[in-house]
Amino acid sequence: MFAIRRLGAARRTVRWLSTDTIYALSTAPGKSAIAIVRISGAQTPSVLRRMLAREHLPRARQATVARLVDPSDPSDTLDTAVCLWLPGPQSYTGEDMAELHVHGGPAVVSSVLGALGALDGLRMAQAGEFTRRAFDLGKLDLTTLEGISDVLNAETEQQRRLAVRQMGGALQHRYSTWRAQLVQARAMVEAEVDFGDEEALESNTVTRAVQLARSVRKQVAEHLDDRRRGEILRGGARLAIVGPPNAGKSTLLNALVQRPAAIVSPVAGTTRDIVEVTLDIAGFPLVVSDTAGLRQHTSDLVEEEGVRRALAASRDADLRMVVVDCQDALNHGIAHALAPEYRELLHLPQTLVVLSKADTLAPSELKHVEHISREFAAGMGSDGWGVAVVSCETTQGWERMVGRLAEGMRRTWGAQGVAAEAMPLTKARHREHLRTCAARLEAFARVVDDDLVLAAEELRAAADAIGRITGAVGIEDVLDALFSEFCIGK
Repeated sequence: MFAIRRLGAARRTVRWLSTDTIYALSTAPGKSAIAIVRISGAQTPSVLRRMLAREHLPRARQATVARLVDPSDPSDTLDTAVCLWLPGPQSYTGEDMAELHVHGGPAVVSSVLGALGALDGLRMAQAGEFTRRAFDLGKLDLTTLEGISDVLNAETEQQRRLAVRQMGGALQHRYSTWRAQLVQARAMVEAEVDFGDEEALESNTVTRAVQLARSVRKQVAEHLDDRRRGEILRGGARLAIVGPPNAGKSTLLNALVQRPAAIVSPVAGTTRDIVEVTLDIAGFPLVVSDTAGLRQHTSDLVEEEGVRRALAASRDADLRMVVVDCQDALNHGIAHALAPEYRELLHLPQTLVVLSKADTLAPSELKHVEHISREFAAGMGSDGWGVAVVSCETTQGWERMVGRLAEGMRRTWGAQGVAAEAMPLTKARHREHLRTCAARLEAFARVVDDDLVLAAEELRAAADAIGRITGAVGIEDVLDALFSEFCIGK
């Protein structure tokens, strides 16, 4: 059963809200010490009384140990559980809620869910429905919802820090402030249109509106100019491992991930396609690609296509690791050991040169290679990551190489990663709407001296663009996609 409810004036929208009472297992399925069953909706008080076989509800927001029964047969004890009664609107969804913390054996969980499912007016929640209700009742905004989703999917420390700050409302506060300022500026312009001839209206109303819009425009531009730091941090920077055939690229990848992710063979051209794995380097996500080695002459069409993809991947990557066999570096020099197509990569920022197979050198040769590496690193410039001499067999130089990777990534995103005062853009969707906002504010600046009605419309469009980020303006398609990624009990 569904009904239309009008939400608060600040949201200024109407949404379909289910009046059903829902329930679901909120913890992962399978055997565990404790399992949590959530209930939300108008019938929650009645359901709780029947499940506890009591006339009175437990004290609100206090854990209560109680006997759970089957409402169809109160003599049948299902479990002894910890119960929480959470009356709305001070609850996660904003509705009356309850949580049943039961023993996590499959039979116990099944019996409790079965007893709830047999009650009239209750149904199993859909994926993300608890959080959807929280959004519809104004408990959360869309950026906070995306933060919750990112917390659930965070795999590294920096991703967790970013997601927790977004879940805590860092982005919501920024975007809501900008939108409120644009709404205020629009009100000033419209006041000038409607009441410009009246003496009670301040003479500098439009000037103040222009100043507000200019301030927001400047802040939006600074927010957009972040080199995609937030998006890369959330999804992972791309590191391409490139170099000649048999330089040790696949061995290096396998050593990094500590498993045989790529085939290692003495036969040149073994790696034909791009092999990708994700690593956690100093809390930063890193998507590492092992690419085909470039030979100057090959008649193998498959290998040729692999090489083409390798060059494209290395140019498009955020970071590069150019691998050269120590023996080749000793005999020919680092640059001359590479095909011309790869030499250009040595001068790109965020590039680390790795001289591999150090264990194959005699001590005197190794000393000479280390001298070569220092000289080459000095010529790479401040944007390069230098040179590391390593052995995947003995792990010689390994700590230095990983340290260089971590140092370079920290340099890219700041020494503290997600700094306390920073909240980078995390979604392409946000970037798109902010660009629209910026374009509308530029249009406002062009027309405000000639046409105040059109200027007010540009401010409305700019505010609406930001509203689409937070969910204040129609975003049903975004919600459907977002909630489909949530688990049933969230």
